[in-house]
Amino acid sequence: MVKRGVKRRSQQQVEDVSGNGRPSDLDVLQSLVTEMLLALGEKPGRNGLLKTPERVAKALAFMTQGYHRDIDHLLNGALFPIEYDEMVIVKDIDFFSMCEHHLLPFYGRVHVGYLPNKKVVGLSKIPRIVDAFARRLQVQERLTVQIAETLKTKLNAHGVGVVVEARHLCMMMRGVEKQNTIAVSSSMLGAFRSQPQTRLEFLKLIRRGSVGDSD
Repeated sequence: MVKRGVKRRSQQQVEDVSGNGRPSDLDVLQSLVTEMLLALGEKPGRNGLLKTPERVAKALAFMTQGYHRDIDHLLNGALFPIEYDEMVIVKDIDFFSMCEHHLLPFYGRVHVGYLPNKKVVGLSKIPRIVDAFARRLQVQERLTVQIAETLKTKLNAHGVGVVVEARHLCMMMRGVEKQNTIAVSSSMLGAFRSQPQTRLEFLKLIRRGSVGDSD
């Protein structure tokens, strides 16, 4: 049985967007999973569960690795000066995250648009930023805002728009048990908030078919 005196992350550490939390403690996680199995009435020593605590600990560490991602290191200087003032959109970014209320997954797609201010970011960096915030214990609304505010700050963009569409297993497997419900959240900053035509253009473009889609 694991000792009850295990130190937990503070609320401030959990919600710190800088990603400088402490590394996951796999030994503690394994002990907690073993204790959970016992509390559920299972036998951790039986054949099918022998390596379950280790597997779950590693899975949880992977699914929450975003706590340890530093955004500046992730960007790695991939900001390029350019005279381009039209909208840049990266859409249909797949993501998986963990609901902080039930520790069940939610997953879906993120659509990101921004208006450059004399510099653009490497396109691959936007999905990496999405992953950095998705791979934590999250709520969809905060995930949406964190992505938008980070891009607005790091790019000094004239505006940023983020839309997240997700399915939540906490609504599908339990509770109301609605399998076809999709939650949509958005964050509009700068010109995307103050200029209706810019916001409308963004929303229209992310609804268009993707490259390679059949007519």
